Amino acid sequence: MDTLTKMVVINSEKVLPSDIVIKLYQSKADVMIKETCFGVIVSGERSVVNTLLDEIRKMDPYGIFIKERGLAPGEQYRCRATRRGGARPGFHSIETENKMLPLIAAALKALDKGEIPKQKQRKKKLDVERFKEIIKQTEVS
Repeated sequence: MDTLTKMVVINSEKVLPSDIVIKLYQSKADVMIKETCFGVIVSGERSVVNTLLDEIRKMDPYGIFIKERGLAPGEQYRCRATRRGGARPGFHSIETENKMLPLIAAALKALDKGEIPKQKQRKKKLDVERFKEIIKQTEVS
């Protein structure tokens, strides 16, 4: 069986992790579900997990972000009980990513509306000859 674990990171004003957990349990799918501080972890057969999470994402397309996770819930490497406490590996990365999600959501909404972002004006580099002139002017002063 081809198993897969995905992390559902929720940064939504419409949906709570508990809403997603309830929806997942109501599906009666053969998956392992774990609620976390950032959302939900879902583990099971690849096709089942992908189908379920496609439906979950529809609850708030701009507030629910899904990424594949390397290890299933309960793996010894990730478990704080066997690691004697502390943050799980990857926790700080997810915490940092979570702070950017509102910006990503806004960009996705704008993209779906057909808005084209303005190109940022790049500053031209200072010409070497002009830089030499500035140095000479400051030496004279």
